[in-house]
Amino acid sequence: MDTNEADARDRADMERLIAGHDAALNDLMERHATPVFQFLCRMLGNEDDANDAAQETFARVYRARATFRLDQRFSTWCYTIAANLARNQFRWRARHPNVSLDADSETTGQPIANSLSAGEPTPSEQALAAERAAAVRAAVNRLPDDLREAIVLCEWEDLSLAEAAAILEVTPKAVESRLYRARKILRDRLKKWL
Repeated sequence: MDTNEADARDRADMERLIAGHDAALNDLMERHATPVFQFLCRMLGNEDDANDAAQETFARVYRARATFRLDQRFSTWCYTIAANLARNQFRWRARHPNVSLDADSETTGQPIANSLSAGEPTPSEQALAAERAAAVRAAVNRLPDDLREAIVLCEWEDLSLAEAAAILEVTPKAVESRLYRARKILRDRLKKWL
């Protein structure tokens, strides 16, 4: 499905939701719940927090349905809600003890990075990849919040500068600047792996 067709389906579902057809939220969640969860997982580094934030994202979509403008993209609006929830979580973490970002998943007992891998590499490749992934995650997680958001949205979520700018409520030039600064910091921190 191309972007225009996806946007049209999202818009139609939001029109139905606004008109009182609550089941339209299920269709939106079917298409967007996994990408939103993955975005939040990458932002927060914790599956449980990401799951809670993803659920809250769609609860807020439902509660704020009347404020949705049909001329905007649903995905941008939804990611904005999710990004704001992630920022709230960052603020909460700043006031409370942090959980290790390399913690094992309670459901699998494996590090989060292992549950995201798709292939079947050799054990030595797995160990090297896990070490590299941990180094990258640690380097990204040490970035200032504004730089981390730009990297996650543009590099991991593959959003355009304009989409990321809309979510972060800044200009595309500001996102571009944040990406430049973040990449420079990451290159310095990850010299060993490059």
